[in-house]
Amino acid sequence: MSTEGQLEGRTIGSEVISREEVPMVRQERWEELRRLAVDGGVAIAELARQFGLDRKTVRRCVREPAWRPYQRPARAGTRLAAHAAYLRERAPQVGFQELRQQGYPGSYETVKLFVRPLRAAQRSGELTLRRFETPPGQQSQVDWGTATIPFRQQRQVRHVFVLTLGFSRRSYYHMCPNETLPQFLDAHERAFEYFGGHTREHLYDRPRTVCHGTTDGRIVWNATFKAFAEYWSFEPRVCQPYRAQTKGKVESGVKYFKGNFLPGRTFVDDVDLHEQLTEWSVTIADVRIHGTTHERPIERFAQEHAALVPTASQPSFRLEAPLARIVAEDYLVSVDTNRYSVPFTLIGQTVEVRRRAGHLMIFHRGAQVAEHPELPGRHQLRLLPEHGPGASARTARRIQSTRLSRATATPALLDVEVRDLALYETLTGDTAIATPRTIVAPGGTAEPALAGAEVRG
Repeated sequence: MSTEGQLEGRTIGSEVISREEVPMVRQERWEELRRLAVDGGVAIAELARQFGLDRKTVRRCVREPAWRPYQRPARAGTRLAAHAAYLRERAPQVGFQELRQQGYPGSYETVKLFVRPLRAAQRSGELTLRRFETPPGQQSQVDWGTATIPFRQQRQVRHVFVLTLGFSRRSYYHMCPNETLPQFLDAHERAFEYFGGHTREHLYDRPRTVCHGTTDGRIVWNATFKAFAEYWSFEPRVCQPYRAQTKGKVESGVKYFKGNFLPGRTFVDDVDLHEQLTEWSVTIADVRIHGTTHERPIERFAQEHAALVPTASQPSFRLEAPLARIVAEDYLVSVDTNRYSVPFTLIGQTVEVRRRAGHLMIFHRGAQVAEHPELPGRHQLRLLPEHGPGASARTARRIQSTRLSRATATPALLDVEVRDLALYETLTGDTAIATPRTIVAPGGTAEPALAGAEVRG
């Protein structure tokens, strides 16, 4: 046997699939061989020495324009050879009994070994996703994420709304106490304001805030959400059932938020969380080199901004449904960037804000706890003194002072001096003394007294 033949025998291992007909090198090793030979100019003999392969195997890898996966050949003369073409066509669904009906006389194990690589290739093809790129201003992807936030007092669950522009990959993040429809639509409008417009399409999963499934092949939209989409002039789209990975751009945004923003951070309250999230979006998320586009999202956004549908002149889509807010540590709640006070005892509690005729009514557990006129501008503050701890502290001091005065009062059983009121008139210049009269003391003893005398005790 030649030396080359001996080397070929020794190359049978984890990197080479052995069979008599064609030794197949795995794809990763094949790509490396091609790169070193074609781009690096490494000789065949040197590659064979480095990789422990036969030179004929290396030469064949270099010459082939594309890697070919191994398919087990049906050996001539076997019972399975006559059914090989049928098995390749029906490999994902074929059953042994079905093959029996086709006249196959062999064993189940033989069929299983033949079909296994074919089914593995089928599964790999199904898992492979084709990346779908969109032009500027065409599509956004929207999703929710859930995270446990480490606040100063305790850890609490919050929901993050993420809207990612398909072309630039720039994202808007907004923290919400829940995923209800009012929160959902309010977060959309905040995103529109943040970007200065919106795309012509929005892609969603299938939450009930968007749709209620399908009937006769047609999507049954949530009526309020559909009215919202028509009001803002964008077309809603939903993923196919159980294919949420088709909105992978925003899915990546949720993972990036959890993996880059949250680790190592703590927050005082929701206001602090919002401020830190805004700073992170501007200083980190917008200016990083994106792993897919290899560009900064803020730089690609410069191309996309002009293609967005403008929204600056359009007023908000108002809902009669209440907006849920969590009271911050400064006993304020935020509505459209303006902040309104509520009783400080509700710090950390969830309240409902309802708009009525230019006023905001704030409720807690069904009871109204505050009312404010709706501020017309932005980033304004309305603080009522009675909502703060000051009024409560003054009440506490007044109660404490009353208790102290009662504790030091003169007991009723102490003896007091009885004086004639005429003495005080004398001191003021009136020297006329009133005629004495007799009064009866509580013990029944008559005592002389002056007219107008008073017993103080």
